[in-house]
Amino acid sequence: MTSLTTVGLFAGIGGIELGLERAGHRTELLCEVDLPAQRVLTTRFPGAQLATDVRKLKSLPKVDLVAAGFPCQDLSQAGATAGITGSRSGLVDEVFRLVASPRRAPTWLLIENVSFMLHLDGGRAMAHLTDRLSDLGFAWAYRIVDTRAFGLPQRRQRVIMLASRTEDPRPLVLLGDAASNEQVRADGRANGFYWTEGLKGLGWAVDAVPTLKGGSTIGIPSAPAIWLPGGEIGTPDIRDAERLQGFDADWTAPSVDDPLRRNGPRWKLVGNAVSVPVAEWVGRRLADANKAYAGEDELLQPGQPWPKAAWGRDYKAHGLRVGPWPEQDLYQHLSEFLGNPVRPLSERALSGFLARATRSSLRFPEGLLDQVRRQLDLQRVAAKTAGPNAKAAAQLRLSIPLG
Repeated sequence: MTSLTTVGLFAGIGGIELGLERAGHRTELLCEVDLPAQRVLTTRFPGAQLATDVRKLKSLPKVDLVAAGFPCQDLSQAGATAGITGSRSGLVDEVFRLVASPRRAPTWLLIENVSFMLHLDGGRAMAHLTDRLSDLGFAWAYRIVDTRAFGLPQRRQRVIMLASRTEDPRPLVLLGDAASNEQVRADGRANGFYWTEGLKGLGWAVDAVPTLKGGSTIGIPSAPAIWLPGGEIGTPDIRDAERLQGFDADWTAPSVDDPLRRNGPRWKLVGNAVSVPVAEWVGRRLADANKAYAGEDELLQPGQPWPKAAWGRDYKAHGLRVGPWPEQDLYQHLSEFLGNPVRPLSERALSGFLARATRSSLRFPEGLLDQVRRQLDLQRVAAKTAGPNAKAAAQLRLSIPLG
């Protein structure tokens, strides 16, 4: 087993770095501009040097791997979709600047971002990345990977790309294609959806939450809703959100002065993070990189859509069919995973979602809107009868212990 030294650019709260360390690798340098995230990094990675602005880094230490989960705001469906040259996502070019020097180049470059990057702007975002890698002499391989493959009940698909000037990244990224154990029957399970949606989408996830996000359609970080088997609808505790990303509970507590009251910044940090077990999977592959690639692929033609998995070098790309589950860990059912009571959706949140849902032409899961109306009526009755502390009383009665 090989232990690598690593640098984490756009480190966030250290999801990639924690996963790599769990696989036996060592973090030398972290770079992150966000102050709350910096507080987390200095607490959780006390042995690593911290830089604050990738644009001001003149060079990197000589390490084996550079990781970059570069900003996704310009690439995400939830963001502005300004493209790879947007003010935030365009910072990926700083990564290429820092790894350009052959004298100090790392053996490996690990890039992570949203799966929508494959389709944005007619595929130009991916063309930009792969062309820059070819400019610098890197071979590359990527695939979409789903967090659920590693047992966590969060539907979160991200592009994982590994590149190298001297090594073959294909067996590390593209081998392994496990069958999905994705659930399709919602009955008797805890199911997730975006309560901030309702007009054009729902983000419905069976036995899972939809992707935790750093932003939402209402412009602020917000937790997805969970419809529990008993009928209650609420949002997960921030500590369970951290666990849904593979962190320990309270991983982001150092980011705020009062972690029991100020959770907005923590939700943003968790939503923007890389799932730890996905990075650990990459780290394990890197530690045992002795397999040969024997995949069946075909040369992609110019203008052809980017597939869910591909590899390339020298400005040529080859696509292949592998799914987003490179392995299949024992799945943790959402209702059993939650370790803290859900927070019932407020009257305002319920009424807003219901108003959007009734205006839309979407088809909703059977019984969902009826339960929204039932919970909304209960809160309104409690608000009329419980006096000054009505909302708190109503929410308290709706809270349920989850063990």
